[in-house]
Amino acid sequence: MPDMKIATIDDQTIDDLLRIAVEHNPDSDVEMLQRAYDFASVAHGGQKRKSGQPYIVHPLATAITLAELGLDDDTIAAGLMHDVPEDTETTLDDIKKEFGKEVAFLVEGITKLGQLKYRGIDRYVENLRRMFVAMAEDARVILIKFADRINNLRTLDALPPEKRRRIALESLEIFAPIANRLGMGEVKGQLEDLSFPYVYPEEYNWMVNRVIPLFKEKEEFVHEFQQFLIAELKQRGIIAIDAHGRTKHIYSLYQKLIKNNRDLAKIYDLVAIRIIVDSVAKCYEALGVVHELCKPLKGRIKDYIAQPKPNGYQSLHTTVFAPKGFAPDDEKAHIVEVQIRTAEMHKEAEFGIAAHWAYDEFKHHKKIDRRVDWMQQIIDMQDNLTDKDLLLESLKIDIFQNRIYAFTPRGDVIELPEDATPVDFAYKIHTDLGHTCSGAKINDQIASLNTTLKSGDVVEIFSDPHRKGPSADWLDFVNTDTARSHIRSYLNKESRSLLDKTKDVDY
Repeated sequence: MPDMKIATIDDQTIDDLLRIAVEHNPDSDVEMLQRAYDFASVAHGGQKRKSGQPYIVHPLATAITLAELGLDDDTIAAGLMHDVPEDTETTLDDIKKEFGKEVAFLVEGITKLGQLKYRGIDRYVENLRRMFVAMAEDARVILIKFADRINNLRTLDALPPEKRRRIALESLEIFAPIANRLGMGEVKGQLEDLSFPYVYPEEYNWMVNRVIPLFKEKEEFVHEFQQFLIAELKQRGIIAIDAHGRTKHIYSLYQKLIKNNRDLAKIYDLVAIRIIVDSVAKCYEALGVVHELCKPLKGRIKDYIAQPKPNGYQSLHTTVFAPKGFAPDDEKAHIVEVQIRTAEMHKEAEFGIAAHWAYDEFKHHKKIDRRVDWMQQIIDMQDNLTDKDLLLESLKIDIFQNRIYAFTPRGDVIELPEDATPVDFAYKIHTDLGHTCSGAKINDQIASLNTTLKSGDVVEIFSDPHRKGPSADWLDFVNTDTARSHIRSYLNKESRSLLDKTKDVDY
């Protein structure tokens, strides 16, 4: 399978699209894709973008991004025609007659997602409801939206300042977190980096002028250290399929810096080297070699292969001191993160669900991937919450808040929002465990139920079978909708039961 990448050039042609589609899928229906392009070209006619380019440039760039992601012909065709019903006189029925109900369904899904202007998440609840319903029906809808938005962000300069910021803010606050939940690290990074300068221009300029130059200074070191590791691995019979330096996406780095008071010395993964090998066994062998050659930092070894993140991410991470000789002019040794993974893990990390979902899987198994299960959970939650403020609060926590990954004593991964507590952890496992939760151990230490959990914590919950139920006080510190809704439901039920007993008393 060809390497995946995100298209970056807006002046590509239909021939480029057809070539890329065939590279990823030799059986691609190029005749259908050509017809879809011609159909969209005629429908958009003489329309121009704000930049002055012919309008067809935008849907073509969207389709090329989808082809680069390795998606099926129907999805690529829908990308070519995604703006047709909204911006031209051609209808969804016309698309359905010409290309079938599958393509028309995808185009309709995209059309529905574009009907509300973003004015901040507090006024966006109804659009989020539509979005999650569309995603649960067919996740390809949101993949088309990502491709559409990436191209729009690249051409924001042609728009008025207010509209630029609105589109960028929506991308940063809504679409990037969803991409993250779907395991699409590269898509998330691009959405964030393209939005960053329009939402936080001063902070972006600070990063460009003060921080990014530091990357340039480390380029030679990273290249030399990478070559050193490749040679040492080869001597021990471990062939790297690929190895490359990796710098963090600029917005991701900015967020880390803010958490660390802008202290770059505390960002240990400022530079990283990725090593791609051909098997899981070789991953662990390579990790052993790296530790043989370089002293690891305590507490910085992470095994996401044995314990994958809930969004599917797998890799070995270690942060090490480079051997002497790589930084002769520095008083301190260089610290570098090394990431080791297989080629399949790398594709998963970069492109998540888009890395392997074939057409038949999309068509016949709407929830084949556990990374999509949460969409249905959100819809179920929406059906049970009529109060928009409560719904928004739940969405902010469950979708748009940063996530942590805690473990049960058996090693199961539990995904939670930041600031979650052992009570949240208990309810995430099972309602009865939450109701009877009486205490907790965190990393073998007794802890209070309102303790804030951190990624990597091992949490053991103590259950008291004689406990009547949750305490109302827990509502003051729990931080997941799951815990909050179960506690409220139990307390409301108890209140009704008490009221009924009071009515039965004969005074």
